[in-house]
Amino acid sequence: TMHFAREVGASVIVRGLRAVADFEFEFQMTAMNQQLDREIETVFFMADPRHQAIASKLVKEIAVLGGEVTKFVSPSVKARLMEKVGRA
Repeated sequence: TMHFAREVGASVIVRGLRAVADFEFEFQMTAMNQQLDREIETVFFMADPRHQAIASKLVKEIAVLGGEVTKFVSPSVKARLMEKVGRA
């Protein structure tokens, strides 16, 4: 990556983060890249929530508390989930 960045004259590498686990890996990668070329900066952006993983535990909690889960699951999964949490 650093070789390519130098080759194309880049001064910044932009990386996307979806979760904390991504940050841990990217942090290590950035530290290594800094050792290879201190002139090239790395910038991180958090992914739009639509592209982040959603824990099923959180969706279940929303359902248990009477919230709307339509945007997180398919209609068939919603029906089964509502049955399971006693809200069918």
